[in-house]
Amino acid sequence: MRREIFVGSVGIGGKHPVSIQSMTNTDTRDVDATLGQIRGLATMGCDIVRVALPAADAVGAFARIVRDSPLPVIADVHFDASLALAALESGAHGLRINPGNIGDRRRLVPVIRSAAERNIPIRIGVNAGSLEKRFRDCETPRPRSMVDSLMEHVRFFEDQGFTRIKISLKSSRVRETVEANRLAAATCNYPIHLGITEAGSGLEGEVKSAVGIGALLLEGIGDTIRVSLTADPLREVRVAKALLAAIGLRNTGIEVISCPTCARTSVDLISLVDEVKARLERLQTNRPLTVAVMGCEVNGPGEAREADLGLAFSRARGFLFRRGKIIAQVDVTEAVERLEAEVLRVLDSES
Repeated sequence: MRREIFVGSVGIGGKHPVSIQSMTNTDTRDVDATLGQIRGLATMGCDIVRVALPAADAVGAFARIVRDSPLPVIADVHFDASLALAALESGAHGLRINPGNIGDRRRLVPVIRSAAERNIPIRIGVNAGSLEKRFRDCETPRPRSMVDSLMEHVRFFEDQGFTRIKISLKSSRVRETVEANRLAAATCNYPIHLGITEAGSGLEGEVKSAVGIGALLLEGIGDTIRVSLTADPLREVRVAKALLAAIGLRNTGIEVISCPTCARTSVDLISLVDEVKARLERLQTNRPLTVAVMGCEVNGPGEAREADLGLAFSRARGFLFRRGKIIAQVDVTEAVERLEAEVLRVLDSES
């Protein structure tokens, strides 16, 4: 079992569930815009938010953001150890640093002492792209070099008596990230933050993140995650929730499953599924609920018999079913409305 730390009220490691992180992309100096984005992330289901502290003139704004944020705030600091110290003095709930770009690590000693006094955890993050030259240029395979660099920094922190540590090893290459984290998990028991750095945008970034993060989570490696996308941070959280739900690590409420369509499909199933998802995503449930939308009799109640509720379509009509048993025939034009009504009936019976 991984060591336990807390970022604000959010437990990481130990027996705590995998938490979701994202990062604001507003100008930290713009307090209102940054807090607005954080509130949106909180509503979406984010657990922890990271905010960059780029320069000394952003410290005052950062302090106000921490004060008013509905989520625990981790300060993201690069290059300047004095900014890390300022972040702690401003009330940050956590600190993320990359020792590889801080310079002389002796500059971190007052930061470590300040974090220890405040019981604030520090994430030691090693990225493949910013490895120190001696690790980058050696003949050791890159994942091993990343872990060697990480552990050298970890030992420095431990020498200062500091163990409230979270670690991360990230690369833009999926396989490299997976191998490095496997090595790290076998080397120490600090909680691990997972992500694919510089994953990119759109489908490519989402797939890379899902493959890399998912592979590790399925092996029991990882305690908190960020899906890093060139996109609205809300999208990061949406993808992270879907990823955790697919693995069975988080209940996101109502899950809609559907078939891929084929020549047997006689309705515009893609539009119907979109409508079902739009109608159901605003509903709240205290337990997982699976709703199926299937395009024909072949993929209908039979293959979706494990779904709590569902729709299947023939050429003439639709069938509303529960746990594989047809409970009503419905007109195609009314099918989605009837399904929503049945879902509401189930939810009302459980409340």
